[in-house]
Amino acid sequence: MNKVFHVMYDDDDKLMEAARELVGKGVHVNDVYSPFPIHGIDPIIGVKRTRLAIASFMYAMTGTSLALLGMWYFMISDWPMNIGGKPSFSLFENIPAFIPVTFEFSVLCGAHGMAITYFLRNGTLPGMPASNPDPRTTDDKFVMEIKTSNNDLDAKKLEAAIKKTALLELSIKDVK
Repeated sequence: MNKVFHVMYDDDDKLMEAARELVGKGVHVNDVYSPFPIHGIDPIIGVKRTRLAIASFMYAMTGTSLALLGMWYFMISDWPMNIGGKPSFSLFENIPAFIPVTFEFSVLCGAHGMAITYFLRNGTLPGMPASNPDPRTTDDKFVMEIKTSNNDLDAKKLEAAIKKTALLELSIKDVK
């Protein structure tokens, strides 16, 4: 039977030191729950670099495309109007006037796309089940999650290695 260890710490420095010790012994840390970002924990526990910048760029390019397509349709194709003597023959002639709106719409789509991606990736949209192992991690505690299924050590050796750290509390649960 697989087990999940939730190891609680009362300080982020204690958690980082414990993570260094455990990873140095070959223990794979599954996740860390904390009330604020802990800078430097990602390379210790082996979290890969995120691809969110690529997603943000894609959302912004979608916004740019939609803005230019919309302005071309509204101002050139559907109902061309002479506003301030600007030519209304082609998108290329009007592009300087469309740049501010294009930029703002790109930022709008990028920001909204990233917010939705954040909520989906973290599972925090309304109606999604919470995955936080302990509600105290939203206040002042730090929890490190370690699964026996991801480690070569058996549960007893893993528990002994965890108890050598400066932990505050240890919770062990059986998982199917």
